[in-house]
Amino acid sequence: MDKKRPEWVPADGGEEFTTSVMKGVESRHDGMPGTSRITSHVPQVHRRQLTIDEHVQGVLAKDRTILARTITLIESNSPRHMQKAQEVLKQLLPYTGKSVRLGITGVPGAGKSTFIEALGMQLVSSGHALAVLAVDPSSSLTKGSVLGDKTRMEKLSRETNCFIRPSPSGGTLGGVTRKTRETCLLCEAAGFDVIFIETVGVGQNEITVRSLVDFFLLLKIAGAGDELQGIKKGIIELADAILINKADGDNLQRAEVARDEFSRALHYLKSPTRGWTPRVLTASSIHGKGVADVWKMVEEFVAIVHKNKLFEERRKSQMIEWIHDLIREHLEQLFYHNDVIRAELPQTEAAVTAGTMPPTAAAQHLLALFEKTLFQTEYAKLDGKPEK
Repeated sequence: MDKKRPEWVPADGGEEFTTSVMKGVESRHDGMPGTSRITSHVPQVHRRQLTIDEHVQGVLAKDRTILARTITLIESNSPRHMQKAQEVLKQLLPYTGKSVRLGITGVPGAGKSTFIEALGMQLVSSGHALAVLAVDPSSSLTKGSVLGDKTRMEKLSRETNCFIRPSPSGGTLGGVTRKTRETCLLCEAAGFDVIFIETVGVGQNEITVRSLVDFFLLLKIAGAGDELQGIKKGIIELADAILINKADGDNLQRAEVARDEFSRALHYLKSPTRGWTPRVLTASSIHGKGVADVWKMVEEFVAIVHKNKLFEERRKSQMIEWIHDLIREHLEQLFYHNDVIRAELPQTEAAVTAGTMPPTAAAQHLLALFEKTLFQTEYAKLDGKPEK
């Protein structure tokens, strides 16, 4: 047996240092990208690629496996996959728009996953079809999910009328992923009438989800020292309701005090939704107390926004905002993937850090250089061609 003593064992350590290193078993992979050890005698299994029609029909038939594969297709950054994904979305668009989208955010530890499971169990038991899009923080090494929200919703994940999809944020700001909008459309086409979007939960910058959902719920906990901080403008002025979670046991009285404080603060803020006055509720997700009241509030909200035509108006404005977000994202990619900018950026950054160039001047310099390269590229295309 191949054993080796570690380098840190002293040469004169004697038998007291009994630790030894045994050679590991050769495996297919060690979990890290780029380190696959697949050998020639191990057969590789490749799944057959679905056609566009198979994706579309599978989603419409509520096939969970095909829905998951279609979401994976949507999330792919491969140009070939992106083109195929857009065609799938185009064919599914007529079947979308019939759900209630609920955005749920809050600081880590506020009990978002526990609350989602408690409310979700009540919804599926009453006949709703629920999709939960849980956005996890991304690992800086593997880019995968750090937390496993699906594993923390054990009961809900076993429900046949519920679909849970955890996705890594990929470092995207705003608490959601770049493809959360498309995933919402797929879930709607698959017949889910309620969609929860649980954000990463990293603080008050999680406002992107507001542009994806119909109702925006902010979870807070009493006694965490953030009551006064939470009253500041920011994410709180975008919330349609605030839920003081974990209102049970010794924390019940503190939760009621926090509810009163936030209720008074909301009177000084403009409502994010016309015709609706934001509310503050308390609940205990573990004991199920107050959870049903949250959904009753959401149903009342939906009835109001449908009556004043704000539901359709907000959905349309969100689609327009989506267009401009995609344009900004594409322009940013063009800028940073430009060969001239790549070559110029390090020395420009060095000049800024050395104090020889102000940051504003540096940005103007790089943008002017980028515009010049675009002009030269277009001029080269027209060079030698007769004017039309």
